[in-house]
Amino acid sequence: MELKVIPWIADNPPTEEQLRETFIEQQLKVYHWSNDPDDVYSGHTHGYHKVIYVVKGSINFDFPTRHQSFNLRPGDRLEVPAGIRHSAAVGPEGVTCLEAHIY
Repeated sequence: MELKVIPWIADNPPTEEQLRETFIEQQLKVYHWSNDPDDVYSGHTHGYHKVIYVVKGSINFDFPTRHQSFNLRPGDRLEVPAGIRHSAAVGPEGVTCLEAHIY
């Protein structure tokens, strides 16, 4: 897996159920999480590949070692390989996401 963002390009944002079905079709276990406006995650890594879909709101992910930053909105998909350092800042309206881990 490589670091990748797949933006949502349809006119209307997807429903949570549509995004959940995408994970189920890929046989991945889905986790649901949300954060309040302007919450921040300091720099960290994971020992697994992480796949995230934004359901509502927005969140900005920063990858300092890759010199990349992505602002995700509803329907956008982020794929983060294991071991890549990243931080995140939640947007002013908060965020709700679905996430799966690939070991």
